[in-house]
Amino acid sequence: MTSPISSGLSGRVAIITGAASGIGRALAVAYASQGVRTVVGAYPGDPHDPAETARLVEKAGGTCVVHEVDVRDAAQVEAFAQRAIDEWGRLDIAVANAGVLRKAALADLTDDAWDDMLQVDLTGVLRTLRSAAGRMGDGGAMVAISSIAGGVYGWGEHAHYATAKAGVVGLCRSLAVELAPRRIRVNSVIPGLIVTPQSSDPVNSLGPEGLARAGGSIPWGRVGQPEEVASVIRFLTSDDAGYVTGQALVVDGGLTVRMPD
Repeated sequence: MTSPISSGLSGRVAIITGAASGIGRALAVAYASQGVRTVVGAYPGDPHDPAETARLVEKAGGTCVVHEVDVRDAAQVEAFAQRAIDEWGRLDIAVANAGVLRKAALADLTDDAWDDMLQVDLTGVLRTLRSAAGRMGDGGAMVAISSIAGGVYGWGEHAHYATAKAGVVGLCRSLAVELAPRRIRVNSVIPGLIVTPQSSDPVNSLGPEGLARAGGSIPWGRVGQPEEVASVIRFLTSDDAGYVTGQALVVDGGLTVRMPD
């Protein structure tokens, strides 16, 4: 196993929703290199194979178990968090990463489409953090994934998605205050344009060509990689961020601070 750096993470246990691909997979691998055992959450209908996440975790010298979970179901989320206790007797870190992205103009945005989006991208976050908080000892850390769409910008034909992601920021700020007496830190991360299966969807998001074009407008000169977001989450859940709570950290290569040309 790769020797953990001095971040105070070795020996801890984390749960990560949406870890079959993208940022969640990258985070599980990042934790593996620092001695963090993980429960890898995967939606049963996800076309991406969580076994590949487990393989990469093992290759990095880590340990994980794969657990199917639909964050729309409170009982499933409770069982997911409990899996950490059942496997290793503790839970130190929770990362609410599961999310969906669907395009819908206002005229076509039905109540069902609205409700389903919020069930996953906002209420699913609540369920994950609530289940984790009930099982954590004092001094834990939680992170939820927002987006620049909602967290910073608006996005046409994605009002339900942006609303959910804006809500994630408010949820984490409120929980940071509520859980501070237990020394449980709660932060959100706002990724910019990151190459993931979600952003690479040409129907509901930018697609590969759109991402490539967008990279030219980012001060850093390119779109981001999942590993670059995972590194920030790893920091926020480590002892190195021991005085950081209630914050929404943007990871976007400078996209949201650039003046228009």
